[in-house]
Amino acid sequence: MTTISKGGADYIGYEYKEKIVPKSMVSMYLDSYPCFGWEEDLNRTYHGENGYSGHIALRFRRDRKICNKTELTRLQRNFDGCVSEIEALERSKSSMPTMWALIVGIIGTAFIAGSVFAVTANPPLIILCILLAVPGFTGWFSAFFIYRILLQKQIEKVAPLIEDKYDELYAICEKGNRLLV
Repeated sequence: MTTISKGGADYIGYEYKEKIVPKSMVSMYLDSYPCFGWEEDLNRTYHGENGYSGHIALRFRRDRKICNKTELTRLQRNFDGCVSEIEALERSKSSMPTMWALIVGIIGTAFIAGSVFAVTANPPLIILCILLAVPGFTGWFSAFFIYRILLQKQIEKVAPLIEDKYDELYAICEKGNRLLV
């Protein structure tokens, strides 16, 4: 005959959240979400990729009767907003240099196309072909260096803004952690 014991902890009702995050921010979320009352859901530990390139699904749970729930939720939304801004700033590092490198490369391609048309003309215009090929190859060759120079300038410009956002994230997490204690 089996006996049923009534000992143990009381029942805790949880609310669940699945968050799809970039691979580069997984540690940030796993370290920061506990400051808002969330804990990693150990019942569902799968962290594999889920169809979004470079993103991972994290699963969290939180006590439904947690104190200061509305304020923690507000802080969590601020945290998510700051993370989105950091991601946008990270993308902006390479977007402008890429755009300029592509423009220079396309202009170089236009010169090469003109060079090809000049050499295939009847009679072939060799001098014009050479005159158009030189800026064309220069455009192709210089696109890489333009990208590298502009990327370095953009990184120097954006790095302080990203650091400020990280400082804001840490302040938000500290506020959330104080509300939990």
